[in-house]
Amino acid sequence: MPGKWERTWADRVRRPLELVLTEVDEQVERLRDGTLAMCFVRGERGVDLDGDLLHVIPLYREQPVVVASAEHPVAAYDEIEVAELRGEHDVLAENPGLSVQHAIETVAAGTGIVIVPMSLARLHHRKDAAWRPVHGVPDYPVGLAWLRDPPPGLSAADRDAREEAVQTFVGIVRGRTTNSSR
Repeated sequence: MPGKWERTWADRVRRPLELVLTEVDEQVERLRDGTLAMCFVRGERGVDLDGDLLHVIPLYREQPVVVASAEHPVAAYDEIEVAELRGEHDVLAENPGLSVQHAIETVAAGTGIVIVPMSLARLHHRKDAAWRPVHGVPDYPVGLAWLRDPPPGLSAADRDAREEAVQTFVGIVRGRTTNSSR
């Protein structure tokens, strides 16, 4: 989905837009320290989308999937109920500091399962792992977030330029055209 907005930015703004892949547990900190101006955030795994700190626009919800070894019984299903997974070793639930990529590598080796958003299962797809939609698990909300107050240390000119870029991108995400106003 972000690719659509990146293309619109390129057509309208004609300035580079740098997209950076960030681990979920780093998103808010990278906004706070100013290394990111905006971030597509996923409300999951204890991520605090603090309303006092951040503006967050809800965008869409992602379907959860279960990832397991290609040899695991999960691979035989088209989709599965979460109740069918009772008793399975959930690698991320039991190791919350593990990255999704490492969790998928672990389950591909035949050690348990992991439940993640479909986009992350696709991103980290491996031939030795299979993913299937899982029902009975809440969807993952995705939003666009940015700081309510600019990070410390920016000059007035940098703050203004950053705010203009943020508001332009927010307009693109909200579907505003070049002739629309806020």
